Amino acid sequence: MTIEQTMKSFPKPSETEVPEGAEGWEQLYPYNLVFDNAPGGDDKFWFCDSQHWPTVFKPFETIGGEFAVKCLGQYNTRHLLIPPANGIEFKIHMGYLYMSPVAVPPEEIPARVPEFERRAGHYFQNWDSLLEAWHAKVRATIDEMEELRFEALPAMVPFDDIVSGKAMDGSQTLMENYDRLIALLYRNWQYHFEFLNLGYLAYLDFFGFCKEAFPGIPDQAIAKMVQGVDMELFRPDDELKRLAVMAVQSGLQPAFENPDDVEGTLRAVREAGGEEWAAAYRAAQDPWFNFTTGNGFYGHDKYWLEHQEIPLGYIKDYIRRIDEGQEIMRPVEKLAAEKERIVEEYRDALQDELREQFDAKRGLAATAYPYVENHNFYIEHWTMGVFWRKVRELARVFVGAGFWADPADMLYLNRNEVRDAIFDLVTGWAVGAESTGPHYWPAEIERRRRIIDALSTRRPQPALNTPPAQITEPFTMMLYGITTEQVQQWLDGDKGAADGAITGMAASPGVVEGIARVITSADQLGEVQEGEILVATITAPSWGPIFGRIRATVTDIGGMMSHAAIVCREYGLPAVTGTGSASATIRTGQRLRVDGNAGRVEILES
Repeated sequence: MTIEQTMKSFPKPSETEVPEGAEGWEQLYPYNLVFDNAPGGDDKFWFCDSQHWPTVFKPFETIGGEFAVKCLGQYNTRHLLIPPANGIEFKIHMGYLYMSPVAVPPEEIPARVPEFERRAGHYFQNWDSLLEAWHAKVRATIDEMEELRFEALPAMVPFDDIVSGKAMDGSQTLMENYDRLIALLYRNWQYHFEFLNLGYLAYLDFFGFCKEAFPGIPDQAIAKMVQGVDMELFRPDDELKRLAVMAVQSGLQPAFENPDDVEGTLRAVREAGGEEWAAAYRAAQDPWFNFTTGNGFYGHDKYWLEHQEIPLGYIKDYIRRIDEGQEIMRPVEKLAAEKERIVEEYRDALQDELREQFDAKRGLAATAYPYVENHNFYIEHWTMGVFWRKVRELARVFVGAGFWADPADMLYLNRNEVRDAIFDLVTGWAVGAESTGPHYWPAEIERRRRIIDALSTRRPQPALNTPPAQITEPFTMMLYGITTEQVQQWLDGDKGAADGAITGMAASPGVVEGIARVITSADQLGEVQEGEILVATITAPSWGPIFGRIRATVTDIGGMMSHAAIVCREYGLPAVTGTGSASATIRTGQRLRVDGNAGRVEILES
């Protein structure tokens, strides 16, 4: 890299042009999340995490980003004392989340090593029992969250409360339940990272060993040595496949003619003698329908439990594929066999003294690896699904009181403003006067909606300020695909390879050709046709049911350990991730060649 290239920079936060109509956007977010108030905002290198937060935040939705990234940091910095890495600073710019990894000063690293080894060693030596306890803790938190109720206040305090001397009017329940909802969400986000960073570290330790022991080993070969596992994240999709097989065996195909009519479809199943199928369908819903087509971080994400036309539509498609003689199950045995072949190939190449290290490090990585995806179901899907349902329940109380017209309008308040609005509501009710909210919030929500809409018209800058000459932080590279080469490609205007090919991370092997289908929203998944190549800013793990239709995946964002890369490897699909701008460069209908071995995407026909 030349000195001239090193000095290239992305725009500074203070220099980026605000979209017309979005003036004053900074006031929508907490003071500590905007660069205007941040020390060094125009100096540090920041990258946009559009892998997890691909659309503009409404004010209430920042809670997911704040809790997630804060809790990630605490495990690096305060729990585990990972020697070279503290947490990640995060700010919001133009409605998008930006991150900047915090390094540990070199002189402090040696003192952290023994403490890290002691703490991480405890987890790795007791992995199974600690993980069992983790499941119990997370499930208990979800159960408590489910029990919270948000109901309109009564016209009068019940007489029983007079007799019992309760001496409260019921408004405390509304206020306490809101505070408890936020606290329970925060608790499960702390649990989220108890094992996650360790899962990555175990893989990175094995990765580093392989790179040293086998110079020139492809990153994919290392990833394949832990593939082919039965992950809980795939269980929702597996349940749909099981139901589809059961429907075919019972001759229920005609009942699924119109899955958008949920009641009509389920009624047709029962009328066709499918009571056993209907019972299996009901049983699958708890917990596996606590699953979203998005990623769980946004209030607009659609969950299967509340939008059952989504899983029924997937079941219909699986039924079609079974009737056509297609294989719908993930190729787990094939992947596992390939894993064992590669493991033995590289293991046999080692001297005896290194084989023991290889076996130990690979075994630890394989043990920890499933958590990297499985946690996603319990937190991003299940916990967040319950959380958003409770948020809508509270929002409907406000709708009934005239504070705003639609439950989704509450998302334009930040979480502290919601608490203020609750007190406004209960105060008006308590004194028998009008609350202020109905006269203030409708116009203010519309003002904020216009700002959010204006921000949404512009794609975020991929990064801000001057990047380092070399990016070496392993989480940033593995999870986000933010590499020195990728950043340089952004700076060069996404020129890609010299022959015009789009380049990215060789995330999942295979070479295929097909027609592109560009997807920018989960709502467009129904447009994906058999045999197409999916092109997206990022895929969500919950898109599994469409992976049987497609031939390959291309994403703008993500590294070797991103959800898109892991899921594609587990489904046996070629994938190129971290291309930077494939979804903006490629158009639906173009013919592509995707080389998941080399990380190249060629546009063959326009």
